[in-house]
Amino acid sequence: MRSTGPLLTASELVAAYSSGELSPVETTRAALDVIEDRDQEYKAFALVDPEVALAHAKSSEERWREGNPIGWLDGVPASIKDMFLTQGWPTLRGSVCIERDQPWAVDSPVTARMKENGLVLLGKTTTPELGWKAVTDNPLDGITRNPYDPALTPGGSSGGSAVAVATGMGELSVGTDGGGSVRIPASFCGIVGFKPTGGRIPLFPASPFGPLAHAGPLARSVDDIALFLDVLATPDHRDPAALPPPAGTYREAVRRDVRGLRAAFSPDLGYIDVDPEVARLVVSTVAALTEAGLRVEEADPGFTDPIDAFGVLWSAGAAKWLDTFPAGSEERVDPALRKVWQQGHTYSASDYLEASAIRSALGIHMGEFHTRHDILITPTVAIPPFEAGHDVPPGSGLESWPQWARFSYPFNMTQQPSISVPAGFTSAGLPVGLQIVGPRHSDDLVLAVAKLVEEVRPWPTDRPAGKRR
Repeated sequence: MRSTGPLLTASELVAAYSSGELSPVETTRAALDVIEDRDQEYKAFALVDPEVALAHAKSSEERWREGNPIGWLDGVPASIKDMFLTQGWPTLRGSVCIERDQPWAVDSPVTARMKENGLVLLGKTTTPELGWKAVTDNPLDGITRNPYDPALTPGGSSGGSAVAVATGMGELSVGTDGGGSVRIPASFCGIVGFKPTGGRIPLFPASPFGPLAHAGPLARSVDDIALFLDVLATPDHRDPAALPPPAGTYREAVRRDVRGLRAAFSPDLGYIDVDPEVARLVVSTVAALTEAGLRVEEADPGFTDPIDAFGVLWSAGAAKWLDTFPAGSEERVDPALRKVWQQGHTYSASDYLEASAIRSALGIHMGEFHTRHDILITPTVAIPPFEAGHDVPPGSGLESWPQWARFSYPFNMTQQPSISVPAGFTSAGLPVGLQIVGPRHSDDLVLAVAKLVEEVRPWPTDRPAGKRR
């Protein structure tokens, strides 16, 4: 059995608030009840603050009663990954090396926009230490587990956010994505995860992972992603790389008719080994899109795996960040992260510049590709979820997480918008995601194609049943 009953989307909640059928207090209490009942098993949250959440929900309830909501998502229960500064709550980033007892007086742009638009913040979700890998476990919170089978990983690094959304511990969450960290857990947890164009969602403080770093929303429907992006895409003066406001709203653009657009389908990017069940489900979904009127042509984008250049950019960024940690931290961080730290110090400025040049060339190459193809469709991840507590599938012979996440990190390097939407379930009942990639600044197009997937191959919005361990 996959699920235990339907969950409302954020859009449905707002409609129910407007009609008086539901109140933000009711939905917030329901989300807090699920957290209390199941999060000891899943470990989606690093921090939960029922008192603050209910206070915000009561304020929202009063606004709805008076007919004065302050945003399209006023009163919707949501969470935020423990990588974003949040006033009044510690931001420990999954690390024992960050001092909890210090002033927490600043909201990141993401947190500020959520509060300004009336979302109800339930708490902060789990992340691997510093968000450094594509599974979710850390020395503070332990292992975060997949809602479809707690023996398995939900992916990462925004694994806590994905689990929270999939299980009804709030309707929305926002994560970070430096190499797939929103899309991978969305795929593994059967929800939608969007990495917009670099700079579309402002970041502060600046990420040490530089141009690889993005923030992105997670939700159970494409409409919810579009609504949430309208909230999060407001420029912030603290991010000098932030893009100007979008020309229109994503909540309207998501309904654009995309039938007739030119889509390239690459089942393996020309170099990735894909699990047969993953391949079958993605091919089936692509066939449904073709039948719906998308002009699909099988075509690889024609680049070689940029894993080495990605590794330089990633390791150098991690090392720079960890160098700011207190003395003695090297012995306290995740042992695998310690190796990344040490590896980062072996690279020269010339190595970093060469990797940056490869990143730029890849972006130019993909820009040219998109003159012939409006979008690119691939699997999100080449494999289904695997055993929790491991960075790579046990027995796979792989050494590091990028080796099984090859569909995602190239599009961090190019800063292209890319989304993961559900493509179905394996014979074992595990979710599989399909990735849609567009040229830079085509966030609206990517969302509209994702909406078409949702229409032609609707996915369940039920709460995963999981398996009690």
